[in-house]
Amino acid sequence: MNFERSEEQSIMVDTARRVGEAFGLDYWRDLDAKKEYPAAFWQEVCNAGLCGVAVPEEFGGSGLGMTEMAMVVETLCAAGGGSTLSQMFMLNPIFGGITLSKFGTPAMKNELLPALVEGRVNFCMALTEPDAGTNTLAMKTFAREDGAGWRIDGQKIWITAVPQARKMLVVARTKRAEDVERKTDGISMFLIDVERAGLVHRPIEKAGTNTLPSSLVFFENVRVEPEELVGTLHRGWRELLDVLNTERIVTTSGLVGTAELAVKLAVDYAKDRKVFGGPIGAYQSLQFPLGEAFIELECARLMNHKAAALYDQGKPYSSEANMAKWLAGKAAGLATDRAIQTLGGMGYSKEYHVERLWRDARLFRVAPVSEEMILNYVVQHDLGMPRSY
Repeated sequence: MNFERSEEQSIMVDTARRVGEAFGLDYWRDLDAKKEYPAAFWQEVCNAGLCGVAVPEEFGGSGLGMTEMAMVVETLCAAGGGSTLSQMFMLNPIFGGITLSKFGTPAMKNELLPALVEGRVNFCMALTEPDAGTNTLAMKTFAREDGAGWRIDGQKIWITAVPQARKMLVVARTKRAEDVERKTDGISMFLIDVERAGLVHRPIEKAGTNTLPSSLVFFENVRVEPEELVGTLHRGWRELLDVLNTERIVTTSGLVGTAELAVKLAVDYAKDRKVFGGPIGAYQSLQFPLGEAFIELECARLMNHKAAALYDQGKPYSSEANMAKWLAGKAAGLATDRAIQTLGGMGYSKEYHVERLWRDARLFRVAPVSEEMILNYVVQHDLGMPRSY
């Protein structure tokens, strides 16, 4: 790995920092309180060319890779947005950009990738189900053949930013689980309009990530046209994993940026706050936990950049992406918790921002993949131990 940024990468990071700082912490605190979608922020991200980092140049993007996307997300999150901001990159550059670039039809690419880059279309992905959870292969949402197309029936849960999306990437079974030899067979992806007969969604009340709503989604006899199939019919599982593993990289980037911001806020406060005649930042009981958090976030950053570099080189990267996500969840959890402890009572105040970072970051120890499932993956694929589930 080359740890020196190229000139292009440096320009991109500087641009991300400028965009992030132009909005700043107060912007995100106010939107969190209003539970309001950050539309103005996202449009500025698109205007600055940051949304299209990994989109091919022929469709208006920069034609770069996951390494550059990781750098951009880290920087934007550290500038004030925190981990909730990373979800916007999951939704659009990943569920939209990566999916279409790798598996979309020429017509899909021509229509939607330029619109994605310019901020004219938003995406969401309907994958998780109430009765399946992490066991994606147990999904019950089914797309039955209907002439040349399909009809979808089923239910999804914890689907992000449905009201703001125009397009939804739907993962469904196109063959029943009992009718396939391998349970990974018979799964397909479709890209459909959110505004469509039979598709209904309703919000879920939650503790954090308030700037992006989460929804229950119901499909009742929803028509899907032949040209809305993404990737390979009945063979979408492997293609889906490529999407989900790049989602891991973006999630980790957001957590690294969050941890970086939390440590900075804590350090700045500890240098300024004086108790018993001196700054509290001189106390090792505050220094050491922040030092540990900083070490953990840097290790997560390095592993994530390794995963991104492997992806960009066309090499296997699943283990690295999963391990980075595990590390980053722990690092962000520690950093935000220790930031609150450093600020004392003021850490619980919305005025100082760290409580929002703490609330939002906690989600990502269970989503988009839980720590336990990551450990299951690592011990099976990297240590060669028996499958436990």
